[in-house]
Amino acid sequence: MSVLEKLTSADAIALEDKFGAHNYHPLPVVLSRGEGVYLWDIEGKKYYDFLSAYSAVNQGHCHPKIISAMIHQAQTLTLTSRAFYNDKLGIYEEYVTKYFGFDKVLPMNTGAEAVETAVKICRKWAYEKKGISENNAQIIVCDGNFHGRTTTIISFSNDENARKNFGPYTSGFIKIPYNDVEALENVLASSTTIAGFLVEPIQGEAGVYMPSEDYLAKAKALCAANNVLFIADEVQTGIARTGSLLAVCGNCTCENKCEKQASYVAPDILILGKAISGGAYPVSAVLANNEIMNVIKPGQHGSTFGGNPVAAAVAMAALDVVNEEKLSQNARHLGKIFRTELGKYIENSNIATLVRGKGLLNAIVINDTEDSDTAWNICMKMAENGLLAKPTHGNIIRFAPPLVMTEEQLLDCISIIISTLQQFEK
Repeated sequence: MSVLEKLTSADAIALEDKFGAHNYHPLPVVLSRGEGVYLWDIEGKKYYDFLSAYSAVNQGHCHPKIISAMIHQAQTLTLTSRAFYNDKLGIYEEYVTKYFGFDKVLPMNTGAEAVETAVKICRKWAYEKKGISENNAQIIVCDGNFHGRTTTIISFSNDENARKNFGPYTSGFIKIPYNDVEALENVLASSTTIAGFLVEPIQGEAGVYMPSEDYLAKAKALCAANNVLFIADEVQTGIARTGSLLAVCGNCTCENKCEKQASYVAPDILILGKAISGGAYPVSAVLANNEIMNVIKPGQHGSTFGGNPVAAAVAMAALDVVNEEKLSQNARHLGKIFRTELGKYIENSNIATLVRGKGLLNAIVINDTEDSDTAWNICMKMAENGLLAKPTHGNIIRFAPPLVMTEEQLLDCISIIISTLQQFEK
């Protein structure tokens, strides 16, 4: 196609289909611009974004403070690699460790990289600090988890679509049911080679599956009693998405984490990604205290782009926005409205059976089987009506708008969702 020809949605889809690997199945909407809670397609149609790039764009699309920080740094210095120091990384490391209350951070780029990093740190700690014999450390994970799609991570996934024909798989993981304290207790009691417990505070990809109110606290207590690291994957749930800075903050109403809050469950290792950059740049981070993080020595882990100056500048600006615009408070307030209003509708609905979630990470369960296309068709119709969302696990629709959304905008979106559901009532 000539660069002078105007690209249409059909053209863009055809190009991806022909030249790109078919590793995604997107809704047939071709987006070309974003601002705040809105997206526009190539033809100029305007949509509410109710996915936020899987909770990466919590601060809204193209937030001016974040974009300004990125442009300024990109015009100054973009990359040195870690072969040298740069004048932004240390400042960012001090900022982010104080922001989340840890001694040290290991900067990476993507969520999956950060999970892999946490696994490596946990294993090395197990051999050098806990005294487990080398190559015998095991990490407990949960059924239904989603931590990424690298070879190691899919080795402990239940998603056969992500696993099949990608073996042989990495050993060293024990799967237990999610939200099952007794199962965790039994595994910990039966083995002396457990190094860590890796868990999502809310299972987002599984359909916004909420654990019991006391699950994380009890799991953390069991880990502490057995000298096992509690590893919280907050790539999707972190950065104000659930109505507090982190999902492990529980019911904390602070705009920054405070360890004195009774509801806070302190991870030994915290994994962050996505919204730590406001969706403007690939940034992830693994945080831990000295007794854990200091097992990593030069040459044992790293990334050419991890901790680059642009990433550091963008992440600091993005985290500033969370506090300055009180995004945790807004997510908490709007989330209650969303679940209340959808709940009222669902009471008398035949097409939707349940709404669940926390803050502005929510989902509705569609009254059909997981292998049906009903949820997909509902999302297609919502797109026609000006709202973008995506199914997960077949019959579940996840709703996660940018946290800068106003109450007026949210009520408009609720109206779109309900009117769309009404078109599918049996």
